[in-house]
Amino acid sequence: MRKLILIAIAAAGLVGCASVPMGDAQADATAKKFAPQSNKAGIYIYRNESIGGTVAMDVEVDGKPIGQTAAKTYLYTQVAPGRHTITSKAENTDSLTIDTKPGMLYYVWQEVKMGALYARNKLQVVDAATGQKGVQESSLAVAK
Repeated sequence: MRKLILIAIAAAGLVGCASVPMGDAQADATAKKFAPQSNKAGIYIYRNESIGGTVAMDVEVDGKPIGQTAAKTYLYTQVAPGRHTITSKAENTDSLTIDTKPGMLYYVWQEVKMGALYARNKLQVVDAATGQKGVQESSLAVAK
């Protein structure tokens, strides 16, 4: 019985809500216009699920921290065209590399899965329609 109670408490923690620094409404609205600078590439890393909500996940681009995601949040960053590695840290660490072009937008879904102790994550590049829908369902977290 005690084991069952501990499992229920742990599972409830996976659907709670972590607190990360949030962007203001104007910055969120601007980012959701999906208009990149012509000489830069824009990258959205979004987490539009509630599972693992108690776990803030660190996100890096090219080894530099850009912020943390929580349930229903996203980060947006602009980078120089070229190859970039995005890394996300939770119970596990997942990375992916994308080749970016100027004036283009890229969408990375931070899929959250149940882990042994807390949430795990998997990064996946998705198409523009899927990515924009996921970003619209989320709120801007502050990039560092």
